[in-house]
Amino acid sequence: MVLPEGFVVPPWYLLVPLLVVFLSAVSLLWTLEPPVTDRTVLAFAPWMMIGAAAHVLYRLEVYPDAIAVLFASPGVYLVTATVGGLVWILGTFLEAAGLQRTAERFLGSVGVVVFAVSVIVVLVVGWEHGAVQPFWPVVAVVVSGLVTALAWLVLGLWFTDVAATTGATGALVVFGHALDGISTAIGYDVLGASEEVPVSRMILEAGGSLPTAEYIGAGWLFVAVKIALAMVVLGLFREYVDADPSQGRFLLALIAALGLGPGVHNVLLFAVA
Repeated sequence: MVLPEGFVVPPWYLLVPLLVVFLSAVSLLWTLEPPVTDRTVLAFAPWMMIGAAAHVLYRLEVYPDAIAVLFASPGVYLVTATVGGLVWILGTFLEAAGLQRTAERFLGSVGVVVFAVSVIVVLVVGWEHGAVQPFWPVVAVVVSGLVTALAWLVLGLWFTDVAATTGATGALVVFGHALDGISTAIGYDVLGASEEVPVSRMILEAGGSLPTAEYIGAGWLFVAVKIALAMVVLGLFREYVDADPSQGRFLLALIAALGLGPGVHNVLLFAVA
């Protein structure tokens, strides 16, 4: 099995209109060619987390049955990308009209508000079910921040050109994958959660087969692999970002989302499940 458990494709009558809107937004952005800078990637960070929060709400069975499948995986990420793209387009037009200082500020501000509301709804639903447990999620976020700072320090000292070129985008890549790795490790070793992604499950099982598993658990290997891969990717992308900053940072943003989205999903789900 290659696909994660719970992978659900929406029915055609929901998928087709969603794809039409998504591809239309992509086509318009391709025409407008807005620059992709570190600020743009950071402005999209809340949108990476919105998809995770929306999927947690799906697992809490908040949505009406008629549209709930849109917020399963992978539909929820397509929905989030579509809405985020439309907000980016609107911000670009508002900037051109002089109504916003920058499109990134508009994109990030809307994203922060939507994410905050999503988190509040998640916590309220969890509170109604008597299941709000914030301790381990907070630990996961704090430890991820510390590990990211340490990893970025190492990168800055030994591979200064990589850190300088990838900048805040690179830091977000490392943090996103650190959060995914550490939250997964906590879920697997401490909370008894199962892993839905087959490749990740294989790494966790490999960690569990090592002699160290009895003392420090199995998740440490997954954390190490995630952070090492993130830093290797930054090294491989250094020349690309230097030659074509917009495309390079856009692809790094996608890689950051692959870590930050699942990581935030884990944190929110552990808080209310």
